[in-house]
Amino acid sequence: MIFKALSSTTRVEMIKLLMKGEYHVSGLAKALGISVPVAAKHVRILEGAGLLTCKRFGRTHVLKVNREKLYDAMVTFSEESEIDVQKGTSILDALKKVAGVGIKKMGGKEYIVSIDGEEGFYLYEVNGKSPDKPINEYMLDHDGEIEIKRLVPVLKKRVTVHVGSEEGKNSDED
Repeated sequence: MIFKALSSTTRVEMIKLLMKGEYHVSGLAKALGISVPVAAKHVRILEGAGLLTCKRFGRTHVLKVNREKLYDAMVTFSEESEIDVQKGTSILDALKKVAGVGIKKMGGKEYIVSIDGEEGFYLYEVNGKSPDKPINEYMLDHDGEIEIKRLVPVLKKRVTVHVGSEEGKNSDED
């Protein structure tokens, strides 16, 4: 239902606007150059998918993006593996047994640097919590789940900069 809701460019533009701040339906309509009834129809679809939350102040409905629902949708594409290890095995050694996990030693420490060849910055969680130890120091003492999360650069803002020449200086004189 989420991906169907995001199949419309108008709804995607609504989500982009709502990622920046809260709007009411008429504000969204004005920002997107569409009528209020059309905006309301799109809002109902996004609400139905759980992508928006709505605060009501009398007859005014203030909309906000449900970021967690968006993030949860991406979990659908994660890969799952199962491994067996001995008690006292470090998470690092456990992850070395998982195909596709790239580990690199830098400055005397080892880090996850890629998953299935996709390089990036990775964090790990154990049973939904971020440990305060490096992966080579965290020892496993009972069954659990390790989640490896890639820090994905999410575009928060794009700024186009135009640099002109200094006053009185020709741009050819560099």
